Amino acid sequence: MPPPAVRRRRLLAAVATVATVIAVAAPVLAVTVPASAQSSVHYVALGDSYSSGVGAGSYYSSSGSCDRSANAYPALWDAASKPASYTSVACSGATTSTVISSQLSALSSATTLVSITIGGNDVGFATVMETCVLLPTGSCVTAVDAAEEEISTQLPAELNSVLADIAADAPDARVVVLDYPEPYDLSQSASCIGLSTTDRTDLNQAADDLDSQIQAAAHRYHDVFADVRTAFAGHEICDSDSWLNSVDWLDLDESYHPTAAGQSGAYYPVFSGAVASPAFLTSTLR
Repeated sequence: MPPPAVRRRRLLAAVATVATVIAVAAPVLAVTVPASAQSSVHYVALGDSYSSGVGAGSYYSSSGSCDRSANAYPALWDAASKPASYTSVACSGATTSTVISSQLSALSSATTLVSITIGGNDVGFATVMETCVLLPTGSCVTAVDAAEEEISTQLPAELNSVLADIAADAPDARVVVLDYPEPYDLSQSASCIGLSTTDRTDLNQAADDLDSQIQAAAHRYHDVFADVRTAFAGHEICDSDSWLNSVDWLDLDESYHPTAAGQSGAYYPVFSGAVASPAFLTSTLR
């Protein structure tokens, strides 16, 4: 048997070798864990036109008037991550009540991941946008004020209902609640044709108020709130590289919705970041 001093040197060398291996392997593990975790994910996409992909083109004919797009963030995440299962029932025009009545049947106790955008149609945001585009500023301000009243008084209970039902139908799922972008870059409004700066300011404020209620509801139900507004900064209407459809007189439904670039450049990375958080990986690897 070697003398004690030699044994100590050998032990220290072995420890150092193990530490080096762990240090080298750690980055690899950090990269490969998310990939392995995705194989156990059962993902269901719920919500309205911002989740179905209105405005992004490449619509699946099978989705009919729901206008689900291959360029929508749920489809992009499915293609990149290859979860164990993926279903999108997001539909243009959806409200909290129609999600409850016609989309939640896609959930089950096996569902581990849910995404949703919801609330805009509950307060008539599409109608408000059209009013601001077609009518004078006074009509726009009145329409925005009415929507903001609904946002503060009626929407919280409606959001509570849909998030509570999601929790009941998919009790083990991580729920990611995404919000809506501000439509306009107000810093560019002076040189941007179309609506008045007053109209644009009011519409942005209404979008922020809507997002604040969505964030508060997500927190009440311990869901993940994923905010896309920062991701759209520099890519709003009035910017030279807008990721939002401006007013389309041939298809007003697509107006103010994300383009394919908005889905891939904003909604997809924000959603992916929410899914890749340590809490989600821990829950799927238990």
